[in-house]
Amino acid sequence: MANNSDTPPAKPRAPRADQPDSSRAPGDPVPSKAEILAYVASADARVTKRDIARHFKVKGADKVELKARLRALKDEGALEQDPAKSLRTANALPSVTVVEITGTDVDGDPLAAPTQWDGDGAPPRIYLAPDKRRRGPALAKGDRALVRLSLNRDQRTYTARIIKVLDSQPNRVLGVFRGGDLGGRVEPIQKGAKKDFWVDRGDDGGAEDGELVLAEPAGRGHKHRPMGLKPVRVIERLGDVSGPRAISRIAIHAHALPTVFPKAAIDQAEQAQPATLGRRTDLRDVALITIDPRDARDHDDAIHAEPDTDPANPGGWVLTVAIADVGHYVRPDSALDKAARERGNSAYFPDQVVPMLPEALSTDLCSLMPGQDRACMAVRIWIDRDGHKRRHRFMRALMRSAANLTYEDAQFAADGHDDGTVGEALTETVVKPLFAAHRALARARDARQPLDLDMPEKKIELDEAGRVVAIRERERLPAHRLVEDFMVLANVCAAETLEQKRTPCMYRVHEEPSVDKLDSLREFLESLDLAFPKAQTVRPAVFNRVLDRARAAEVEHLVSEVVLRSQTQAYYSPENRGHFGLALARYAHFTSPIRRYADLLVHRGLIRALGLGGDGLTDADAEQMERIGEHISTTERRAMLAERDTVDRYLATYLAGRVGEIFAGRIAGVTRFGLFVELDETGASGLVPVGSLVGDYYVFDENARALVGRRFGHTFRLGDRADVRLVEVAPVKGGLRMELLGEPSLPAGRPGANGRPPRKAKAKPKPGGAKAKASAKGAKGGRGKPPRRKTAGKRR
Repeated sequence: MANNSDTPPAKPRAPRADQPDSSRAPGDPVPSKAEILAYVASADARVTKRDIARHFKVKGADKVELKARLRALKDEGALEQDPAKSLRTANALPSVTVVEITGTDVDGDPLAAPTQWDGDGAPPRIYLAPDKRRRGPALAKGDRALVRLSLNRDQRTYTARIIKVLDSQPNRVLGVFRGGDLGGRVEPIQKGAKKDFWVDRGDDGGAEDGELVLAEPAGRGHKHRPMGLKPVRVIERLGDVSGPRAISRIAIHAHALPTVFPKAAIDQAEQAQPATLGRRTDLRDVALITIDPRDARDHDDAIHAEPDTDPANPGGWVLTVAIADVGHYVRPDSALDKAARERGNSAYFPDQVVPMLPEALSTDLCSLMPGQDRACMAVRIWIDRDGHKRRHRFMRALMRSAANLTYEDAQFAADGHDDGTVGEALTETVVKPLFAAHRALARARDARQPLDLDMPEKKIELDEAGRVVAIRERERLPAHRLVEDFMVLANVCAAETLEQKRTPCMYRVHEEPSVDKLDSLREFLESLDLAFPKAQTVRPAVFNRVLDRARAAEVEHLVSEVVLRSQTQAYYSPENRGHFGLALARYAHFTSPIRRYADLLVHRGLIRALGLGGDGLTDADAEQMERIGEHISTTERRAMLAERDTVDRYLATYLAGRVGEIFAGRIAGVTRFGLFVELDETGASGLVPVGSLVGDYYVFDENARALVGRRFGHTFRLGDRADVRLVEVAPVKGGLRMELLGEPSLPAGRPGANGRPPRKAKAKPKPGGAKAKASAKGAKGGRGKPPRRKTAGKRR
């Protein structure tokens, strides 16, 4: 967060007396190393050896000693020198550089990052100073600018002042190559891209028609280049766009997900050895089990429950949650650590996973496989009969999983329908106690009243060739909620322990909705005759009561969508602001370190706080927690967008052969330019353009989330049922176009094709009359010019 101490440019500061070599010896005309570093760090322009000599008035033979000290600073890694002989402190940025806008902090202050960064760890945070002289719209995420940087007083962050806004046109284009006699074209895969790019003969890189390619801007292009098409050259061929895994490759390249691990990281992962007991707690006799989806490739959490034998806690339970000890293998500042931090998290696609860690760890040494000794971080939790936590204790342990069950297997066994997959012994001693303990946890959860949004989720099923064979709704079982509640409780314990030990914690933050969103939600609910109270503090229970009333009024799906959209996006931060959705005062992610870097940081924090080893959170990472939190929040959103785009393309590919068919659906989005209808069968969403709606002239009502007919008042509202015909499919872009069926019958005197009432013919003005003079004056651009016709509600 920007504050007064961050934003002003730095001024040269006298070095501290307690720093080594902080001051010159008496009579020494050459500046000390500390004085040199302080001057270079505070300079707002390029610095050379001559500048340093001039600033400190070093002359004659003393320049030899100055050069020796500069050489020593470079050998020590404290100073860096670029090809232009300019000096800067290590891991510092040049005073003039190109930055890209990355978003805003929690207070809305613009943030930027250098487009090139060769230093260690994440690049320094850059605040964008307001430029009152610059006109035009504010810079948005992804825009680039040439800036002058000033190091802030904290010696870690920068303030950037814009010199020039650069062309934000992407340097590279991902698209489908289409060959031709005089050259070729690249059809960009991004939704909304309106123009192709031109490829001259010889610039196609050998690409064949229909291949997915990566291209970069070329020169001016061939004389046969069509007007308006920018020239590009193919730099990478990515295979047949209709081939297996092409859809996920599109998303991976479009969102720049890292896919190749550095060799040093691969070597470290492959050379890792299984952990031994040593000083760890031995949990190998505890029947911990993992419960995961049927297609899970890594198993990083295991659970166990048994009745508490303490007479002071009748009906209570002792829970154990064991999580893969990823920190044992991924040491701070190692090649593995740097690769994991860059990725931030794993990304999951229907046909593949882009993992945060190499497979030697993610699917082997860090995966809690049955019958295998595995290192783990475990927490033992004591709860009472109503699920309230009494106490907890963390430990570093060695475990041996008793079984890996699917959610379906665990649920069938608990319900008494086991077909032998689980077995009677495991069912009675492990599975049923887990479900009994969960009933206590569920009572505590219900009393807490977290936000209860149950949104259906679709699962895409592929055959061996990578083709979509079915799209099904994921079944929600009590076993899913059991695992979720165990993990939530373990996460709370981690946050509480780090707070108690005053150790930096990477919190998972979900702030309450903004006042503007709440006001908008209130207006919408009033249109449905559903009250939403005005209060200083809003709790999840208030939303739950609204959802209950919506369920009774049979508009639950509609209200759930709008309530979901009113929520803020969760993020990672070292500053605790609570978790609104879970109704928790403090919360951190601890239970998935194989796939989330935030969890690995929490593990390291616990190791440091509890003295569980020498591989805990480092001082350097503790100081950079805010920057790391911003980075992994960004990588999380990047992965989510890539996963969502992939699902859209798979759905479009699945529906490509069904153009012309009629589907039942529900209006899932309303905009000025049309309706988005979500199909019941697949969950795919397509656009019904406003121009295709006949019967009226439709205007967007933002408060009601509806398109309303101006003349006859017919309304298309968010959540309404709709039957549509599939008109067009764009599989590569993931787009669908539909037309609405069963529209309202037209009153007598049908409006024109665009829904407007027909115009009456105007009488011609009499020669020399007032109207004729006004018309003539308007034709010359005078005050008699007719007013511009409004086009609100219609996309032109």
